[in-house]
Parts: sequence; structure tokens; C-alpha cells
Amino acid sequence: MTNAKDEILSRIRAALGSDAGSAAAGPAGSAGSAGSTAAPTVVPREYRSAGEHAPGSDVVLELLVDRLEDYKAHVHRTTAAGLPGVLAQVLAERSAERQEIGSSDYRSPDILPTTHAPRRAVVVPHGLDASWLSALDDADVRTDSRDAPLSAAELDEIDAVVTAARVAVAETGTIVLDGEPDQGRRAISLVPDVHVCVVRTDQVVQTVPEAVRLLGAEPGRPLTWISGPSATSDIELERVEGVHGPRTLHVVLVS
Repeated sequence: MTNAKDEILSRIRAALGSDAGSAAAGPAGSAGSAGSTAAPTVVPREYRSAGEHAPGSDVVLELLVDRLEDYKAHVHRTTAAGLPGVLAQVLAERSAERQEIGSSDYRSPDILPTTHAPRRAVVVPHGLDASWLSALDDADVRTDSRDAPLSAAELDEIDAVVTAARVAVAETGTIVLDGEPDQGRRAISLVPDVHVCVVRTDQVVQTVPEAVRLLGAEPGRPLTWISGPSATSDIELERVEGVHGPRTLHVVLVS
């Protein structure tokens, strides 16, 4: 009598073919044992591997913006020279919103009252381009790294995070971070309430397979796939934002 595990492994061996089956086989006589002449199963790969539009083209960028806005993300278009000013404006507006809230905790003002005044605290990964932050004169900027990580409690006190990105997928409105020094640890993009993500236009591809091919060059990196701000509709189909991560997502497209 075979169990589910044996059945699954048997099918995997059959799909991989006789050579893989021989190497992976267990005791003599088991599926895929030495001497098997079963032909390998052909895995169909007829899915679309790339879009018809080039990365960073106007069509691809407009599609990404449409998807992001549909997810309730905020999109800003700028140049490299204008990036510091845009970041400063976005974070200043966030600070003003917190000032309006007053001394109540911005995550749950009716449940978690606090005694501290709202602060304009921002966390950045240690490899972020310092010139991006040149206009943040009055912000409390903290740096996080794997060698000197901020604790979960410290991150919870920080209002916003600024990161770069590895790639963005226009058709799904998805941005992917892969833990590079300018993107940092996964925790810093998941705990603060606001994520400001900087994406170069040449990083925007049309389809998921294109993004996967790029990410496959470094398969060991931790990936964070972001499609709009954190949200769930698990309870009575009512959308609630900020449950599993940032409540607000700002995407800055830099051309």
C-alpha cells in the first residue's frame, strides 16, 4: 500500500526521467531504480516568456501606473535630479498627517493611545544612495543593516521606510525587492506603516516570466513581492489595510 508521499515522489521521478530517477531512487525495486528505461516526461513550457513591449517603454510604464493606482498605491513620476525633492515632499506630507492625528497611535488611534508626540522618523537600508535623502533636513533618519539591525520594537516606532527595488512587473502591478544593500532586510519594508519605494523606469518589465528570469540570476536572495499596500478581505469581505504590512505604498518612478 502506497501513501501520498510515495506517490508524489514516484511522479517526480517519472517526470525527471530515468537518470534522475536512478540517483534519487531508494531501495532496489523502487520507482526509478537503476536500469529503468522510462523516457523523461516532456514538461510543456508554452507560456508567454516575455511581453511584446520593451522594459521601460511608455506602454509598460503606463500599465504599471494603472495597476498600482488600482491597488490604491500612490505613484510619483520624477527624474534623478528631482528625486530628493519628491522624497522630502512625500515624507513631509506624511508627517503633517500624523500631526493632525495628534498623540494617538497612528495605527489604531482608538485602541492604542500613546504619550509621545508624532515623529518624522524614517528608516533606510545601509546601501541606499545617500544623495536621495539630501533634502530630508528635519527628518529622523535611521539606518538598518544586517550587521546592526533595528529591533522589531524600534521599527514599530518608525513611521516610514525608503527603499530601492530590483524589478517591477507592469501587468500585475508588482514590485520585487531581493535584499540588495539598497533594499535591505525584509523586516524594514514590512513593519513601518508607510513604504516609499524608488523604481527606475528601466527596471519595469511587462510580464512575470521576465521578472523571474532576472531574479533567477541570484536564486538565494530573499524576495518580497509587493502588489499595492498590505490589505486583506478575509473577514466578511471587508477590505482592511495595514494588517500584514505597510498601510500606505508610495512608488516613485525615476526616469
